[in-house]
Amino acid sequence: MEFMTSLQGGLDEQKPSLFELLSEQQLASLIPPSLRYLLAVATHRHPRYLLRLLNSFDEVYALLSLLVERHYLRTYGGGFTENFYGLKRERVLRIRNGEVPRAALGAPEQVRESLRLKDSDIWKNLAVMVGIPYIKRKLDESYDIHAAHTNLLGPQFQNRDQLPPQATFRQRIMYYYKWFLRNIYPSVNAAFYFSMLAFNLAYLFDDTKYHSPFLYLIGTRMRRMNAADHKAIDLATNPPAPAARPGARPGQTNSIFSPRTFTHTVYPRLLSSLKILLPTSIFALKFLEWWHASDFARQLTRKANEGLELPAPTISGLPEPPKPSESKTKKSGVTFDDDEASSEKEKLDSTGNGLRSPPISASSLLPILTVPPAYSSELCPICLTAITTPTASPAGYVYCYTCIFRWVEGTHARQEQFMAGGSGSGDELEKSAWSKEDDADEGDGRSRIGRWESGAGRDAVTGRKVLGGSGGLRRIMV
Repeated sequence: MEFMTSLQGGLDEQKPSLFELLSEQQLASLIPPSLRYLLAVATHRHPRYLLRLLNSFDEVYALLSLLVERHYLRTYGGGFTENFYGLKRERVLRIRNGEVPRAALGAPEQVRESLRLKDSDIWKNLAVMVGIPYIKRKLDESYDIHAAHTNLLGPQFQNRDQLPPQATFRQRIMYYYKWFLRNIYPSVNAAFYFSMLAFNLAYLFDDTKYHSPFLYLIGTRMRRMNAADHKAIDLATNPPAPAARPGARPGQTNSIFSPRTFTHTVYPRLLSSLKILLPTSIFALKFLEWWHASDFARQLTRKANEGLELPAPTISGLPEPPKPSESKTKKSGVTFDDDEASSEKEKLDSTGNGLRSPPISASSLLPILTVPPAYSSELCPICLTAITTPTASPAGYVYCYTCIFRWVEGTHARQEQFMAGGSGSGDELEKSAWSKEDDADEGDGRSRIGRWESGAGRDAVTGRKVLGGSGGLRRIMV
């Protein structure tokens, strides 16, 4: 593509190819969404300080871009991303063909000084580089909000935006603005892209010196940097050090915080460092996006975990299971013999897990019905039998699928029995699972509705809410 110009009218070494210009434009288009994404992530952590900044991102970015681009145009002769590709902007001479090839070869320094951008040219280029993209983003956003859906909903929706009889000045402005977005802006937007395509094709076949219609209007074209440009930039950015550092005049200080030192030393060096910092951060961000989107990271993690042998999980801090001679296991729970119930209850009290206070709901301030953890990881904490179809809750406990599903839905038999005034299972172990504050209610037959929460929508052991209800449960594939 860069040799297309040689096929038409000779090879121009300083004329960049269309591929370079399009790559520069693509890099420049990546900066706003990358900064917006980083700002959005930071806003989640500090919304109090950054929310307004995120809501006004377009204006803040336009202001910062104006400062950065102005510095790069004055120092390097090109924009921020253009300098990254070794490009510059120069004025077009008002002579025939606008070219002085012999003078450019014989006196490149003088030609560079004649073609460099003046202050008026810098502000014209800033209007093209900062002003037009800002206006384009705001118009596209307004079109998506006010006019994009009218093409789908038809004229009946357009009648809703009719101008009221006694409209205020602001209402008139908004009415005509929406009318412009619906009727004129689509044609203007199409003309914008068609003109860009026409100038790109003409630039590709060397029929014009401008790859953009806006550069044609302000009389500026893109060029590659030469040896004279690099020499002038080195002298501007790294001036020769004086023989002896002069002392500060009365009222002047050499501190880094002084306005003079900041504007002449810190500010230029800070902006110049952006040509390395920002492109590197953009490439790092795109790499992280590819890393998380591709399957390569998951395959690498899976291969790294193949050689790991993890031990079986152990449960500590739970009371010892009762001896077979002292207890009988039923589907609904564990029951003790009458002569051993008191001694077993004392054992549970001594461990600290037998008599426990129920969790309190933060919204209703009522105690929540929960069950104690099972004695073994192979037993379901709700039915105290071997787990069938193991299902894990977000709290980490594993239950039978039917038990935890009905518990979260609030339809389990133990919940209904407990809320109706029973103990939940009718055995002494279940009675010992609650605090002594509820002993007066045990077996009196009074309903606990309004005094207790049944545990619906919560984990059966911890009482924590399960986000998504039963949809937050996860089956365990063994």
